[in-house]
Amino acid sequence: MRRILLPAAAVVVLLLLAFAAGMLWGGQGRRAKITADLLDQQLREVSDLVTVEYRYTNMGKFENTLDFYGWEVPFTTKSFIVSYDGVIRAGVDLAEAAVEVSGDVVTVTLPAAEIFSNEVLEDSLEVYDETRNLFNPITIEDYTGFTADQKQSIEAKATENGLLSASAQRAETVVQEFLNMFPGMDHYTLEIKSGT
Repeated sequence: MRRILLPAAAVVVLLLLAFAAGMLWGGQGRRAKITADLLDQQLREVSDLVTVEYRYTNMGKFENTLDFYGWEVPFTTKSFIVSYDGVIRAGVDLAEAAVEVSGDVVTVTLPAAEIFSNEVLEDSLEVYDETRNLFNPITIEDYTGFTADQKQSIEAKATENGLLSASAQRAETVVQEFLNMFPGMDHYTLEIKSGT
């Protein structure tokens, strides 16, 4: 009985050792390979990454008078005051991100943050103190032109107050979290840089 059990036990031990060695060696060989093309494709699928939503309320006054060769024509002034709410959405275009893999270091350079949209919420629009003038009536073009000018002014003010820099910082955090969920990224050092 010993003659049968000892060789069988030795064979089982050898098989277990071979299996363990194969698992260790095979596990290292199966480590996920991260490439720049693979990560670049994942970022492109996300495309426009909105990282900041800036809500605002604004009030502005429009005034216009007919002129005749540089002279204002009396009694032709038209004006209105309008208030409205709006939303500015800012972020980064991940299709423009640059990905580089060098050894165990993955470097992602993000493009500069930009404003994707600035929408006036139509149901919030209220017009006050609208003057009607027979010789110079208020037109829909007056409203649309005034709103467009106001949007540019608000975007400039929001940018001055740090909207785009906050958006860029948030984009770095979001991209870092997104790529760290990728299988195999735990074996790499991830560096995120913001573009200018």
